[in-house]
Amino acid sequence: MDERVKVYEDKMQKTYDHLISDYQGIRAGRANPHVLDKLRVDYYGTPTPIQQVGNVTVPEARMIQIAPWEKSLIKDIEKAILASDIGITPSNDGAVIRLVFPELTEERRKDLVKDVKKKAEDCKVAVRNIRRDGNDAFKKLAKEISEDEVKQLEDELQKITDKFIKDVDKLMDEKSKEILTV
Repeated sequence: MDERVKVYEDKMQKTYDHLISDYQGIRAGRANPHVLDKLRVDYYGTPTPIQQVGNVTVPEARMIQIAPWEKSLIKDIEKAILASDIGITPSNDGAVIRLVFPELTEERRKDLVKDVKKKAEDCKVAVRNIRRDGNDAFKKLAKEISEDEVKQLEDELQKITDKFIKDVDKLMDEKSKEILTV
């Protein structure tokens, strides 16, 4: 693969990886510790990920349990969860915090699927923008290299773009199916 094309493929890969991490944060009725990934707790003045201040486990299919290493953090962790957009009220017994995920309603599932499709569409637009940037850069090279080489670079970039678009669609279908499965 040409180095000039590789640069754009790497950008597309980063865009795709970002979509994957976005999808991990979408809850599909089952407890998924990744919903806590973006949450931070004030730990001695430093915003710290919840996973770094306690044990996060999934004892049941629809429950996440957080056992902080310091009992004094329970209130701060609860505050961070309540302030977030995960929509779950934590309960604690003085030692551990439990997050019980309710069954998703049909309407909520459809809203989540719309969100999944929107994120996939945004990702595809970003991939196409990267392709456009690449094609523009290749056209500027036309003074230094032959038209055939420019065409070859554009074709190679188009094949990579098609692959990523197909991967995004596949990922979107899998996530939508996971959400709609009761």
